[in-house]
Amino acid sequence: MQDGSLRRTMRAAVLRGKEDLRIEDVPIPAAGPGELVLRVGAALTCGTDLKVYRRGYHAKMLTLDRLFGHELAGTVVERGQGVTAFAVGDRVLPLNSAPCDQCFFCRNQQQNLCDDLLFNNGAYAEFIRIPARIVEKNTLRIPEGVRFEDAALTEPLACVIRGLEESGVSFAPDAGSSAGKTAIVLGAGPIGLLFIHAASLAGLRVIAVVKRRDQVATAQHFGAEQVVRISEVPDPIAAARALTPEGRGADIVLEAVATPEAWQWAVQMARKGGMVNLFGGPPSGTTVALDTNLIHYSDLTLKASFHHTPASARRAFDLIVSGRFRAKDFHTGAATIEDLPRVFRAMLTRPTEGVVAEIKTIIFPEGSSDGAEATGSQTAGAQTGGRVEGEVSAGMAGGSVGGRQR
Repeated sequence: MQDGSLRRTMRAAVLRGKEDLRIEDVPIPAAGPGELVLRVGAALTCGTDLKVYRRGYHAKMLTLDRLFGHELAGTVVERGQGVTAFAVGDRVLPLNSAPCDQCFFCRNQQQNLCDDLLFNNGAYAEFIRIPARIVEKNTLRIPEGVRFEDAALTEPLACVIRGLEESGVSFAPDAGSSAGKTAIVLGAGPIGLLFIHAASLAGLRVIAVVKRRDQVATAQHFGAEQVVRISEVPDPIAAARALTPEGRGADIVLEAVATPEAWQWAVQMARKGGMVNLFGGPPSGTTVALDTNLIHYSDLTLKASFHHTPASARRAFDLIVSGRFRAKDFHTGAATIEDLPRVFRAMLTRPTEGVVAEIKTIIFPEGSSDGAEATGSQTAGAQTGGRVEGEVSAGMAGGSVGGRQR
């Protein structure tokens, strides 16, 4: 390893089974031809990782007895033979996958559906090896002044950007504005909040449909102009539609809950001729009953969006680097690798009503941030596992249906 280290092992999270996550000493990886080894600067918790933790595996991404985690950024400490685009010391963002660019789907601009989509895991560790294909196709250099933890948000945001683009929203610099269009976002978990913020930045008027009281102000903080809390209205579908122009329904409905009921609601919240993106993926085998008459005579477009592409990853990265996307506001907690099993156990339990839930917990392998904006509260979070209080938590007692709070 070119950083001068004589160590042979590192601390890393290994998934051994269902809800069996262990922090172990494992060999430090070496870079093969075309590969990189990074010292992890920061990794982020993710809802997908939580699903994998619950199940003990992921059909595409991860099996048992494997290193765990996929959202990260870090510093190059070793490069393999043939790597010329990056040097030791570069701060980089590796995405968690790369397409082959040879199969039917890649040739038809559907790289997210690649027959040989290569995934990489191992973010919750001191070091990680980046496969040659990801180095070549899906690794980006992080500009100075951008924190590792903010850059690491690129992967989930890339999935959301692609979902919006597949729904007719463009983030290209020369694209026409989406101003005047209305979007309803169902859900205010991490993905729902990413949708709310990205859609609002694209010029959409966003209405959020949420479950918890604390999610009202959080959704408003990230750009929702109006919020419906489902327990405070007799009919959430009617309440959401009533907030759209002339009550006709939304131009775009984005479902980010992953339940059959949310899928059914989404279809009923769209205007005639509208777009419904069923983004949340319910468990395998789930079935949904939809009103075929409504879909047909309303001329609705229904689609789903899976994963990201190199192009959507770059658009997400550019949005974060520009500063327009408030990445730091998504980071609500911090911890070390040793804390990780406790962090995931806590993620399994929904917080008490009114207690602000975590959005993203930063996992610092060495317990600190890389950037000048690292705060004392983040350091305290790493030591105690407590929530980092900040702007997101302000005004959480906000109302349920109404205008944006400031």
